[in-house]
Amino acid sequence: MPPSESRRLPPLKPPRLRPGDQIGVVSPAGPVSESQLKPGLDLLRSRGFRLRVAPHVYDRRKYLAGDDGDRVSDLHQMFLDRETKAIFCTRGGYGTLRLLQRLDYDLVRDHPKIIVGYSDITALLMAINRMTGLITFHGPMVRGLSGLEGDSLERLLAMVSGADPVRLGPMGGISLIPGRTSGPLMGGNLSLICHLTGTPFFPSLEGSILFVEDRGEPLYRIDRMLTHLVLTGRLKGIVGLMGGEFVECGDSSAVDYLLMTVASDLNIPLATRIPAGHGPVNLALPLGIPVSFDTASMTLSLQESCVV
Repeated sequence: MPPSESRRLPPLKPPRLRPGDQIGVVSPAGPVSESQLKPGLDLLRSRGFRLRVAPHVYDRRKYLAGDDGDRVSDLHQMFLDRETKAIFCTRGGYGTLRLLQRLDYDLVRDHPKIIVGYSDITALLMAINRMTGLITFHGPMVRGLSGLEGDSLERLLAMVSGADPVRLGPMGGISLIPGRTSGPLMGGNLSLICHLTGTPFFPSLEGSILFVEDRGEPLYRIDRMLTHLVLTGRLKGIVGLMGGEFVECGDSSAVDYLLMTVASDLNIPLATRIPAGHGPVNLALPLGIPVSFDTASMTLSLQESCVV
């Protein structure tokens, strides 16, 4: 049974990733080819990690990376495998929503591991956090690793490997409503956040700092999604709002205005255009960990380590 809607489970931290550890690679959403994945796999190997590619990573069933049961099986096996210390998703697309009712959350809770992804993987990250308390990581995926700019991969590896709290900043972006606030960080892809609303897998946002990003959504759809979240009452308890990359979503200033309308009504700090999500720089963000957010300095300070 899921925890009560108003209750957030205590943070469950996964064991940290160490040099030479094994990383599991899974495709819970859309299909990917071997040629698309090879550069990212080679990059991880060049960092000294061993890789276990799941049996169904390259499966294809129209717009999905194979059957739902096979994709769930790959996830379960990675959580069960004692040699695998982290799970990296290959890509987004669509498909993780179909898996949420099939996942064994007790298994995940009993074998906590680092799991990383973004875009469609938002549904998986938020559901796992909601049902188990496990800290999950909104960050780069294997297919896009070789095309990232800056130090996105290095920042992710530092976050999941270090025993000390991390300070992100200055992150870039712009401060629209200045202020400092603290709370658990939550969020990801705006479309998936909306699709989770009303399901048992939507985590409590009470007292949290919400991060949102998206790609390829016209302005009116972003307006509709934000308005939907407001009408559901799910945003009433948030204490800060962070806007990430809104790639191919039209005029950035128009997106800023929509986010500012929401944040102004809630009287909370707001910063936008933070380089996290679908852009060439993808700053890793830990979901479920307490953070302090300062829009003046554009810093996000983790109050404790994400891993043990």
